[in-house]
Amino acid sequence: MNWLGREHPHITSLGDLDRTLVEDYLRWLPTYVSQTTGQPLQATTRKHEINAIGTFCRDTGIWGWEDVPGRPLLTSRDAPRNPETIPRYVPQHELDALMEAINGLTDPLQRTALLLLCWSGARRDEIRRLTCSSLDTYASGHPRLRVPVGKGHTERLIPLHPDAAAALQEAIEKAKTRKAGIRHDPTTGRLEEHVFVRKGRLLSSATLFDDAFDKASTAAGLVDNDGTRTVSAHRLRHTLGTQLVEGGARIQTIMTILGHKSASMSMIYSRISDPEVRKQYEDALASGHRIAGPAAEALMNGRLDDQSIHWLQTNFLKTELELGHCLRLPAEGPCECELMLSCPKFLTTSEYAPRLQARLQREEELVIDAEVRGWPREVERHRATQRRITQLLRDLNESGPN
Repeated sequence: MNWLGREHPHITSLGDLDRTLVEDYLRWLPTYVSQTTGQPLQATTRKHEINAIGTFCRDTGIWGWEDVPGRPLLTSRDAPRNPETIPRYVPQHELDALMEAINGLTDPLQRTALLLLCWSGARRDEIRRLTCSSLDTYASGHPRLRVPVGKGHTERLIPLHPDAAAALQEAIEKAKTRKAGIRHDPTTGRLEEHVFVRKGRLLSSATLFDDAFDKASTAAGLVDNDGTRTVSAHRLRHTLGTQLVEGGARIQTIMTILGHKSASMSMIYSRISDPEVRKQYEDALASGHRIAGPAAEALMNGRLDDQSIHWLQTNFLKTELELGHCLRLPAEGPCECELMLSCPKFLTTSEYAPRLQARLQREEELVIDAEVRGWPREVERHRATQRRITQLLRDLNESGPN
């Protein structure tokens, strides 16, 4: 109602609403800045607003009210999709440094817990609740881990890397020697003899993982200028999932190892493991190529937040525009990069220099055409685009068209 009163004051009845007005509202809604957060509305908030209007139009039409549209003006397709979360893996060079740091931890229980996190794909609480009977072998002699009932409400048997198995076997023997005692496990409802026990108490997740991972990340140099680690322990689970896909594992195998209840949960790893996609992404952003655009400075100086990096890693190649790429997150509303090359989410690389030069020449042709037609505002618009493209080419150390 506020939007209608401001943008379309001639509308005096809801019965005057039509699809054209609704589409105008849909285009405006992502630009509205929340007075609470100072940020554009999240996709979930916009979805709630759109669904409420759609429900109002549908119900009042069915009820036969007067001065209402009398028919649905919105459908479920008009609502924005919620951002799709894609797991982030740990790059190989960071993983190598991290594994070396984990093996160097002085606390044997912390070291064992992180090794299991790396090699088993089990969740943190599943590892924390491992029992003294959780390790055995297949008929071939390869170590096998019995993962207790956890988030998936099922117990599963999975192969375990010998390094992790050796560390776990040592921890099991020490637990039996200490005779830590049997305690009730509220998840399984049984009496269990746990491995990760100290002074008669089951170690907390903070001690077993957070503290240990802070030490390992610091030793591996995976911290920012403030000393905050740049990776999380849970990403080791995502890394294993990615490695399994790249190794050719079947979806059923990945489901079993990671404890997924549906194939779609396991299939998301295939979206980030394609070697060619990863190569193109790294060639574009991680190989020192010259980049330009409002987002370039933040990217080069490491000021992009985790969510933005997450989006980049999985969607960079999907957001290609005529003259570059859009770094807009799904929750931020419609893309404006093609309309405004000064959009803070726009980024381009030297690869696009020929297109930029061709577009610059095309803008000159449009300027001449607008001048002939007597359209001064169009002349200024194309001149502004020319200035922006010229600046982008300058940032890329490229000249204009010959």
